Amino acid sequence: MTDTEAVEGRMTLIEHLSELRGRLMKSVIAVVVGAVICWIFYDQIFEALVAPYCDTLPTDAEQEATGEGLLTQESCVLVTRDPLEEFATRLTVAGYGGIALAIPVILWQAWRFITPGLHPHEKRYAVPFVISGVLLFFAGTALAYWSIPRALDFLTNIGGENLEALFSPKPYLSFVTKMMLAFGLAFQFPIVLIFLQMAGLLDNKTLQKNRHYAVVGIVTLVAVITPSGDPITLLVLSVPMYVFYEIAILYGVIRERRARRRARAVA
Repeated sequence: MTDTEAVEGRMTLIEHLSELRGRLMKSVIAVVVGAVICWIFYDQIFEALVAPYCDTLPTDAEQEATGEGLLTQESCVLVTRDPLEEFATRLTVAGYGGIALAIPVILWQAWRFITPGLHPHEKRYAVPFVISGVLLFFAGTALAYWSIPRALDFLTNIGGENLEALFSPKPYLSFVTKMMLAFGLAFQFPIVLIFLQMAGLLDNKTLQKNRHYAVVGIVTLVAVITPSGDPITLLVLSVPMYVFYEIAILYGVIRERRARRRARAVA
């Protein structure tokens, strides 16, 4: 790469691919380290993941009073039917947990990969973007964790009283982890919209004109990315995503006003 290309931030295709490989390797290493940590603390993590299901069960006193249900909050368990399922469950918890713990590294490596294409004054947003992305991801997973008992209560009761829910680890953990991952990724929505405006790939006026389409698109996207498809989850995630859409519009308006002030100052 020549000095001129270095100054302008241009790289050859091979150099881009080489840098991408390095960023991906660092992200993979972070996931592996996170997975090892989650493997060590598996019991505590598993207990936390099962808690939303246990919260939907009756207490011992409620079961004695009604005579309904095979399990209670005090005897809450997941039923295994495969000798390999317990090992697979631990791998699943470690894998998804490793991804969650590696999110700060993944976001930082992603930002470092795309910053050469930004203007110098925009590159200083690296740390705020990464911190915002991490906070939003974990805020999304926290919201998902809060909504899971409500979604499970709806899903386990909609079939009627003649059905008793006895979950096995694989489908249950798949449901919980996908819900939390979907919420965490969906909460990156404002970061994506703001970055696209910074990069000049999205016009703020376009966002303003397409609010009605955004509502339909957000609801459709939420219905696709969440595994439950229940109305509770749809509402819980769609509302903050639309709020994020409006925040991205507000950012664009403020950014355009500042650009006009700078232009008048130069003139």
